[in-house]
Amino acid sequence: MADKREDKDKDKVEGEGSYSGTKDYNQRTKKFIDSGKVDEAARDAEPASEQEKHEMQKAERLGKERAKK
Repeated sequence: MADKREDKDKDKVEGEGSYSGTKDYNQRTKKFIDSGKVDEAARDAEPASEQEKHEMQKAERLGKERAKK
């Protein structure tokens, strides 16, 4: 009986990583991919104009610069 309890407690460990969060993310990601809406979502995420494209590129560049520090 103690072994079963230890197994349950082991699954609940949420230290550096979140097992339940990872499992939930993986399930939702698979469901989204299986829905066939990936290409549509990618098109919807594209910048609407050249100006927006440049703003997105600038934001990405700034974010990467901060991440290096």
